[in-house]
Amino acid sequence: MKQNSKAWFLIFMLLSSTCWAYGGGGGGGKACAKPKFTDFIPAEHTEIAANAGFSFTASPNTYPTTIKVTIKDLPVTIQVNAENEGSFKVTGTLPPSLKNTYARIAISADGQSNCTGTGGWLVKIVGAGQ
Repeated sequence: MKQNSKAWFLIFMLLSSTCWAYGGGGGGGKACAKPKFTDFIPAEHTEIAANAGFSFTASPNTYPTTIKVTIKDLPVTIQVNAENEGSFKVTGTLPPSLKNTYARIAISADGQSNCTGTGGWLVKIVGAGQ
């Protein structure tokens, strides 16, 4: 009887591991490719003058019209320019009301397959601005 139980246990283990190999993700659709953001200027954790400019690069799978930037919940006007590699160079200026504070430059944008990417970086805003 013990031999018979061991055989059934071995068969069960082989069958169940084969089933797990196929994964349970289902769907069969395209994977989500979120937009990515890089090349932050100024660099993270640096001091930046009030009312100064900033820039970053958005990946090629980003829909440029969906790029939004906020700093301390304030919307920021940005300019988006296509680059040769298919990516996008994004530039903007800090809101003049932000002075002597830390702030996160927060980014969000939509990409292919209805995926939303987020990113950003922290800077210290110093001075009285212009």
